[in-house]
Amino acid sequence: MLVVHELRYSRLQAREISRFAQTLDYTFQAGSSNAVRYPTHGPFDQRLGYTELPRFAERLQARGYALIGQTRFSDALLDYTERGFFPPYAEKSQAGFVLDGCRGEPLYRFRYPYHGYADFASVPDRIAQSLLFIENRDLLDPSRPMLNPAVDWARFTRAAIGQLGRMVDVDLDTPGGSTLATQIEKYRHSPDGITLNAREKLRQMVSAAVRAYRNGENTLPLRRQLVLDYLNTVPLSAAPGYGEVNGLGDGLWVWFGADVGRVNALLAEADGEGDQLAAQGLALRQVVALMIAHRRPSYYLARGRAELAQLADSYLRLLAEGGIISPRLSAAAQSQKLAFRDLTANPALRPVDSGKGTDAVRQRVAGMLDTSLYGLDRLDVAVQSTFNRDLQRAVSDYLARLGDADFAAEQGLIGERMLGPTSLGAVRYSFNLVERAPGGNRIRVQTDTTDQPLDINEGSKLELGSTAKLRVLTTYLEIVAELHARYAPLAPEALREVVLSRRDSLSRWAVDYLAGDADRALSAMLEAALERRFSANPNERFFTGGGLHTFGNFSRKDDDRTPTVREALQASINLPFVRLMDELVRYSMYQVPGSTAQLLEDSEDPRRAEYLARFADREGRVFLRRFWRKYHGRTPEEMRALLLDGLRPSADRLATVFRYLDPAAPPAALAEFLGERLGDSQMSEARIAQLYERHAPEAFDLPDRGYIARLHPLELWLVGYRTAHPEATLGETLEASEDERQAVYRWLFRTRFKHAQDVRIDTMLEVEAFLDIHRRWVRVGYPFDHLVPSLATALGSSGDRPAALAELMGIIMNNGVRLPTARVERLRFAVDTPYEMHFARRPTEGEQVMAPEVAAALRNALSEVVESGTARRLAGAFQLADGTVLTLGGKTGTGDNRIVLAGDRSGPALNRTATFVFYLGPRHYGTLTAYVLGPNAAGYRFTSALPVQILKSMGPVLLPYLEPDAACGVGAGSPSAPAH
Repeated sequence: MLVVHELRYSRLQAREISRFAQTLDYTFQAGSSNAVRYPTHGPFDQRLGYTELPRFAERLQARGYALIGQTRFSDALLDYTERGFFPPYAEKSQAGFVLDGCRGEPLYRFRYPYHGYADFASVPDRIAQSLLFIENRDLLDPSRPMLNPAVDWARFTRAAIGQLGRMVDVDLDTPGGSTLATQIEKYRHSPDGITLNAREKLRQMVSAAVRAYRNGENTLPLRRQLVLDYLNTVPLSAAPGYGEVNGLGDGLWVWFGADVGRVNALLAEADGEGDQLAAQGLALRQVVALMIAHRRPSYYLARGRAELAQLADSYLRLLAEGGIISPRLSAAAQSQKLAFRDLTANPALRPVDSGKGTDAVRQRVAGMLDTSLYGLDRLDVAVQSTFNRDLQRAVSDYLARLGDADFAAEQGLIGERMLGPTSLGAVRYSFNLVERAPGGNRIRVQTDTTDQPLDINEGSKLELGSTAKLRVLTTYLEIVAELHARYAPLAPEALREVVLSRRDSLSRWAVDYLAGDADRALSAMLEAALERRFSANPNERFFTGGGLHTFGNFSRKDDDRTPTVREALQASINLPFVRLMDELVRYSMYQVPGSTAQLLEDSEDPRRAEYLARFADREGRVFLRRFWRKYHGRTPEEMRALLLDGLRPSADRLATVFRYLDPAAPPAALAEFLGERLGDSQMSEARIAQLYERHAPEAFDLPDRGYIARLHPLELWLVGYRTAHPEATLGETLEASEDERQAVYRWLFRTRFKHAQDVRIDTMLEVEAFLDIHRRWVRVGYPFDHLVPSLATALGSSGDRPAALAELMGIIMNNGVRLPTARVERLRFAVDTPYEMHFARRPTEGEQVMAPEVAAALRNALSEVVESGTARRLAGAFQLADGTVLTLGGKTGTGDNRIVLAGDRSGPALNRTATFVFYLGPRHYGTLTAYVLGPNAAGYRFTSALPVQILKSMGPVLLPYLEPDAACGVGAGSPSAPAH
């Protein structure tokens, strides 16, 4: 009798298990802990990211985040989990990615499952009683307050007898022995959510029993919670276009397209009449069908829908016989048809309030954790970003209003070099605002007005026009600083003895300056460099990019001027910067140690052959290592795309590359390739055949192909070799390239056809020089893998990104220190669980990539662009509440990107852009870009005056957030939490 009494009322179990469960606790503490064990399996633990937490921790710490808080298991809990049992705690029925702004204000919430019951009281009684009748009839028996819900002994006995019967007849249909409590343990924590064997069943039962008594001997509240948890989280297969479906609410919405609130309301009411009763019957039929479908959801909700309908009818009759529902309601439910949602025509898309800044953070966090956006949204993680939500929304709303003609006119955006009143709709805007803060830069606003997932600030490659002059000026002043460091220690007499190439005019100027009576301090030399004068005459032809080119100024009024570098920056005059870039190219040619140009200076040197062999081996290795880094880890398709990216397309250039990389391909493949790249699918067969034969593998050697394509021959060779030998190491590649390294440089020293050699030599030298300039640009934030080897790069032909320009401005603002730009301050995983972990961004002092004196000279030069240059309408425009006028500086740029055929710039338009990269007071900097994409760009004539005017008119929106006391908090803080 005692055994029977215990099996029914569980009094002994309640006393002993609850006493044991009290020892299975954990606390959250600052710093790291070794006394924690993370799950390794289970659908619930996998979806919420608990199984991945050790890997997440490793990745985050490698990316500059410190583990500042972690749970610590009690000794008893450690022993319990090491035996394989699931730790008892109040598990979350709903969780997901949470993103907050810099003040903790909500930016983004993804709750999964989407629909759910808030508490047991909100569950309609019909639904709860139907579930209990089908799955666990005595679970909520109030006469048994200490009941162990992990096992229903009568049901368990029937299941055990059934398993014995299956030993005789394997086709025998046997009842299951699982209670709701063990079912929840199974589909949440067991491997693959299934019971593989008796050992796994025992683990589920023990874990469920301990969990039931964690709050004491009375389990009735916990049993109500089990009903609630089951209804909110029961797995119901996966739906195309939606993913996993969990919980009754999401099941109703996804599979039947039902209004979940309406279903609950109908089933909470008394039986109605007519249409009301029919609607109640349909709602109940859908609910019962999903309760049954849990047993084989992938089958019943896809191929077995007819069988599911039959089972639903059976259970509806049984529910009426058991007194759970009325016969009238049962009949009404059986008369309804289950109509499944057409997931193709009517996909289950849940509303998500997102934005460009939010998407950028989500992409960044997903990358840090190496997961998809789908997976990220379902992780139990809360992220604090650097974004200022109120400012982000205010700026986004302001930019969105610029499409209204009246508002645009009110803001001064209609007129010459601006916009036409009827052409506002196609113009898009992007804005990026960053704040300097201790330990790193924080993005406060990142938004654009497109409705596309592409983020223009970070995901684009745009020709941003004269903003490239800022990069040219930066490189120029950095080289002046290098020359100062090299020659300033020398006495004037020694400087007069320095031998320099006649073509290296920049080094000659530096030596002459330091040999004179001028102030030899670096800051003074930089100011003198800004006062050097360059002609703006557009009539000179420049040999660049493998041919002769001319360049024009934006205004013909500048053609006769000879402005200083400072004046050319203020007025954004093109030709001085083309000539300045030419100086930088010549400097790289002659001052980089071991350069080809130095070797060629003395054409009569008898040691030329020896020099050549040593040079070709050494220099070839340098370039191959550089190209290896560029293409390392990429697929053959990615390598080919990267090689061709930025290559000025022509039939001969493309054909020579194609035939080298794929010599066995038929003419039809060449035709398709040229059609894709040139946009000309009508090229004649004769023309294709001509190109195919002209560029046959035997027609040209490697140096000639590199010259035709305007590519470094060793880069072309490397892509071909890596395509054929994808597993080759760098050492193997260098060994295989020995003959090619010699061949690439040997032809330069042949004496026949000297003029043709000189042309090729200059082309090769320019390619090499731009590799050095590219290295310098990357050091200060340039985002792409190469520069177009042409002086046109000084005017923006190599492209840029607004966010990359902002990074350069941040370096200038930070006195030459490159600090990481943060979007994510903190990450909190699994809050209020045994697996809780907190991470905070680790402050960094950054890397000094630019001399402080260079940064100061650039800031001063950029401020003059606002004071008296192309951005002068901003002068004095930003004044704080205390009367302080913020100092502004920046660089404007206008890009008109077109397909150019045979030098004719009237070809089809690709886009038009106008950009202003700026700093705004002592703490803030960023970019503002207006752009039109596609053929419509041909009809627009706006210039960089447009973003400058927009920034000015945006002043009232921005100023409250620029006040000294308006900054978001950025302290790391210390975590603390009570024991669990």
